[in-house]
Amino acid sequence: MTKRILIIDDEISIQESLSGILEDEGFSAVCASSAETGIDLIDEEKIDLVLLDIWLGDTMDGMTALEKIKKNFGNIPVIMISGHGTIETAVQATRKGAFDFIEKPLSYDKIILAITNGLRFAQLEQENRLLRENASRKHTLTGKSEVIMALKKQIEMVAPTDAWVLIRGDHGTGKELVAQTIHSLSQSSGRPMIEVNCAAIPEELIESELFGHEKGSFTGAHISKQGKFDQADGGILFLDEIGDMSLKTQAKILRILQEQKFERVGGHKTITVNVRVLAATNKNLEEEIQNGTFRADLFWRLNVVPIQVPYLKERLEDIPILVEDLMDDMKAKGLKKKSFSESAYQELMSHAWPGNVRELRNFVERLMIMCQENLISDQHVRMFLTQPTSGKMQVFNNSILTPYQANDYKEAKKRFEREFLHQKLTENEGNISKTAECIGLERSHLHKKLKGLNIIS
Repeated sequence: MTKRILIIDDEISIQESLSGILEDEGFSAVCASSAETGIDLIDEEKIDLVLLDIWLGDTMDGMTALEKIKKNFGNIPVIMISGHGTIETAVQATRKGAFDFIEKPLSYDKIILAITNGLRFAQLEQENRLLRENASRKHTLTGKSEVIMALKKQIEMVAPTDAWVLIRGDHGTGKELVAQTIHSLSQSSGRPMIEVNCAAIPEELIESELFGHEKGSFTGAHISKQGKFDQADGGILFLDEIGDMSLKTQAKILRILQEQKFERVGGHKTITVNVRVLAATNKNLEEEIQNGTFRADLFWRLNVVPIQVPYLKERLEDIPILVEDLMDDMKAKGLKKKSFSESAYQELMSHAWPGNVRELRNFVERLMIMCQENLISDQHVRMFLTQPTSGKMQVFNNSILTPYQANDYKEAKKRFEREFLHQKLTENEGNISKTAECIGLERSHLHKKLKGLNIIS
């Protein structure tokens, strides 16, 4: 997509000369003679970088405009230009967030170099932010079963291509992990994969989420915003739970997928992108088509390369490897790693696991927290698999008892406290600070209690 450079300068000759050189270099130039007009343009259009004069013959000078731009559009790099530059002015501009400072008369080579560096920096900053969000995620499939090896082979074949992929599988089988693995092996691995959970976004907001919106297009739209398609330009867009989209949104998605063009909500300008799509669903889309809840043409557009993720019950022999990997992941939460006896693994492999790998993950975490012994036996597995989902059963002194079965008040209180803290810690995904805030304790006090009750190491 052509990068749009906004020139804010009250000298028409500067606007014209800069516009000419930028367009010669393949950029698209937009001009404004005042800071107020320039900021309005950033609100209304997609601007990738700003060239901003410090001395503007208007009510708002360049420094004030710089502050407003960085406050409201912090991801847009701003290069300051001035005919009266001093070291002090340059330092001040840099402290306020300017990417670079260039003095007049302008050296066009220097301008182009600064713009190129600024755009590259902005792209890297966005990619690093998204990569940091995904840093803790694992991007490899675990297992050596026949079905997993076949799945890995499929991924290795399709990942380096530009083909679109429809990933199908039950809840908890690892569809997102398959998408992440495809991304890590693709030509776009150096760029972040943009993910959208279609089931988690309210229908009235999904268009804004996918396509972006213009300022004032709906209540609360105070500034213009890029959508997921914008962010995924030149890379991969992962549409998770695609079967949960409304028919209205499906129709818009289909047009955009076919044309790779769209308009933002409330906008009239056509934006062109180049996006590779991975989609995932746990639904039987053929049945959804027959029921009239999913468009057949969208299905055929997405279903270029279908990949089926197996149930856990189809690869029970992978459970020992999965358990070891899951425990390694949970050590980051401060949980103590356990050992599993051979009979414990046999017991795990005799279970149907209707919740697939997600259910196994939750069960392993429960054992790591609730079982005080370092060696997990088949008896432990049976007891925790059959206990009520309310979680009232606890392991203390090599036996599983409820607080009500304690011999004295002190012991019952300890068991209840352990159960309560474990439940709250689980609800807050192992985040001690968040748990402390939720239950009204100081973090240091909660941390001490968790260690004292052997919930964390």
